[in-house]
Amino acid sequence: MSEPIVFEPIAMERVWGGCRFESVLGKAIPNGTPIGEMWEIVDREDAQSIVHVGALRGKSLHELWTDKRATIFGEDYLADPSPRFPLLVKLLDARERLSVQVHPPLFLAESLGGEPKTEVWYFLDALPGAKVYAGLKAGVTRGAFESALRTGKVEGALHAIRVATGESIFIPSGRLHAIGEGNLIVEVQQNSDTTYRVFDWNRMGLDGKPRALHIEESLASIDFADFEPAACGAKEKTIADCPFFHVEKMRLKAPREIRPAGRFALVTVIAGQAACGGKVFERGGFFIVPAGGGGLDVAPASGTAEILVTTLPV
Repeated sequence: MSEPIVFEPIAMERVWGGCRFESVLGKAIPNGTPIGEMWEIVDREDAQSIVHVGALRGKSLHELWTDKRATIFGEDYLADPSPRFPLLVKLLDARERLSVQVHPPLFLAESLGGEPKTEVWYFLDALPGAKVYAGLKAGVTRGAFESALRTGKVEGALHAIRVATGESIFIPSGRLHAIGEGNLIVEVQQNSDTTYRVFDWNRMGLDGKPRALHIEESLASIDFADFEPAACGAKEKTIADCPFFHVEKMRLKAPREIRPAGRFALVTVIAGQAACGGKVFERGGFFIVPAGGGGLDVAPASGTAEILVTTLPV
């Protein structure tokens, strides 16, 4: 492959969504519809990334992972047992704050009927005063949290963190969390769509009814020893490094080979414009640099650019 692979994003309507994908990033969204998520890279039975342009146009991510794994992703992944591409990468636009939720840890997920999910949030555009909730305030016990649920005073038990553009925070399975309003986020996560909602600020869903809660599953999944985690500063280069993905921030001043030897890399443009294989990508653009093929350095289209480079551990 001698060209970057570009997929068509999938717009997801959410009760808390907004319109900043269009106003900030220039992405087309359905008029008047609250779009909360753009699934940019996904290989699931109910949602599938499709190549938008080039020689592979019309091919699904699942087809590439199944039939062209060595060529596109690298021979190192031929032994990977996952039947689907192991990551799901999306954009989030929180016009309102999201529900308080948790993802099940590996040792519990199957027994709860779900999939484990560890993720990282990179704050692509955070409005002044934006915050997130992650973990518990120091000293909050399970009993105290259950009491807060009964009285509707959950916010007082949560650790709130003010965030700014360029910062990030790691959300392992088991960490209680909620995204606050005013955040435009790049999320890199395990390929999972399991979320247990424990509190939703007494909000109605798109159908006008209270959204379902998963109290029992949430209480089983929450790490009640997870107190007051910190966000990662905007100057940090390593955004996430865990067994499921590695995310690095790079500033481009000249053409650069960004792939690990013999493997692919997933690029997200976070500032300026980036060029690869004769194509120019704007802020909020995503593309895969395939393992095979030369002449696929990533460069600033003009001046400088910043990108996130996501790779998959072997």
